[in-house]
Amino acid sequence: MDPLQNIPQLSPPSPLSGTPKSGLGSAVGGADGDLAFGDLLKQALQEVNQASAQAEDEARNLMTGESADMHTAMLAVQKADLSFQMMMAVRSKLIDAYREVMRMQM
Repeated sequence: MDPLQNIPQLSPPSPLSGTPKSGLGSAVGGADGDLAFGDLLKQALQEVNQASAQAEDEARNLMTGESADMHTAMLAVQKADLSFQMMMAVRSKLIDAYREVMRMQM
């Protein structure tokens, strides 16, 4: 009996939503209805801000006694922390890329 026959076939990965399909026009102007790079960054920052606000609310509820669920509060705080760390890593990569482009000679 061949054990590899029981492995289900995987479908190819689908493209990410919000990423341009091809060409500079869709990346800059959003001609295909895709989000521009700046819009993606704004959306990501809003999600980080929302996670932080939710963590603050959960911690406040725990401290005031409105909620006794410590696990939910801790998960919200950890999620906010991880999203903030990710945002800072992306920021650092963007700054490094900008500096690299500025060092290029034309």
